[in-house]
Amino acid sequence: MSYHGFTVLAVVPARGGSKGIPRKNLQKINNISLVGRAAKIAVSIPWIDRAILSTDDAEIADEGLRYGLDVPFMRPPELAGDLSSSVEMWKHAWLKSEEHYDMKFDVSILLEPTSPLRRKEDVEKTMSALMDGDHFAAATVSKTPAHFTPHKCLTINYQGYIGFYLEQGDQFSIRQKIPTYYFRNGVCYAVKRKALVEKGHILEESCIAVLLDRPLVNIDEPFDLELAKFLIKREKSFSS
Repeated sequence: MSYHGFTVLAVVPARGGSKGIPRKNLQKINNISLVGRAAKIAVSIPWIDRAILSTDDAEIADEGLRYGLDVPFMRPPELAGDLSSSVEMWKHAWLKSEEHYDMKFDVSILLEPTSPLRRKEDVEKTMSALMDGDHFAAATVSKTPAHFTPHKCLTINYQGYIGFYLEQGDQFSIRQKIPTYYFRNGVCYAVKRKALVEKGHILEESCIAVLLDRPLVNIDEPFDLELAKFLIKREKSFSS
């Protein structure tokens, strides 16, 4: 175990509350819950020393245990609300895990259940990117479609008239003229202890981008869940 001598903690964050989809983290794709899908990836990677679930919900805790995650603590309510900080949740999980296992973790990876198209090689690629350079963190990203970039965004004023979000936005009607933007897809984050535990940073300092160039979905609304089911079904048909 361990990654080239560095101890690694995998954290699957899954709170019980969700407004877009009730009990979202327990929703199933091909009879496997979102928590279960993240757990299966975490427990399949040999260099992960410990894989734990951070949750405030007993049913989700049972689901994590069912798929091989440890649940050494329950997440406190103040870290499980709609406005709770991801940094504080992850830091809490890191320190509580070190206390429980009586060991220090050099690196932690975060696997959000809401990104169910995650592959094992995505996690390995993220960890490799972090450790191959002098970086504090690594995060998977995807290219932003041109029609969602700031250059294509519009505003509507109090009279109902359309305006451009950016000045001179009318000059970017041609997609090829728009700069490339990226967004976090939630597939994997990897952070060294100094960055998160000591500084409270994830993306703020020396975070290397890991580009994933394939269709992905981050589940927030019911349509996202249907889209994820479709994409997973399509992947299986292509590989068969």
